[in-house]
Amino acid sequence: MEVTEMVQRMWGLFWTFFKVGILAYGGGPSMIPLMEQEVVQSQRWMSIPEFTDVLALGNALPGPIATKMALAVGYKIDGMTGGLVALFGLLLPSSILMLAVILFFLALKDSPRMHSVLRGVRPAVMALLFITAYDVGKDSVVSVPTAIIGIVTFFVFLLTKLHPAIALLISGVVGLLFL
Repeated sequence: MEVTEMVQRMWGLFWTFFKVGILAYGGGPSMIPLMEQEVVQSQRWMSIPEFTDVLALGNALPGPIATKMALAVGYKIDGMTGGLVALFGLLLPSSILMLAVILFFLALKDSPRMHSVLRGVRPAVMALLFITAYDVGKDSVVSVPTAIIGIVTFFVFLLTKLHPAIALLISGVVGLLFL
């Protein structure tokens, strides 16, 4: 019975992150809205605050955000095995598709139709990122001080090239001292 439950959990992790990996276009950040939908809304493996915490920690570390998120969610569900299964599910679709696309890339790269498709998809990815920012923001900004931290951080990033880890560290210290 326990083996069956473990297999079901592993399949659920694999399939969830496989869907995210195959449906997200535009790299790691574009996967976050789909991941939030699956992990928080559909599967209920995490709450919005838990997801936001993992997202913040993932942004503070080097490397692609989506892979760190998949590993963290999978680890929460079933330890290191769950983390590796989620990561494999996330990476498998893009690996297969990249191998296929690379075979045709040289022929497609100068196609006006391909350029048109890409120009049409980019605004949709931006809209998905705004929706995720709104969803995360409405549960993260819970007081005037947290709103000030968010606004100041936004403008710091808009006007400087400050590393995200430094901004998160400073925000965490401000939270520790004043919240």
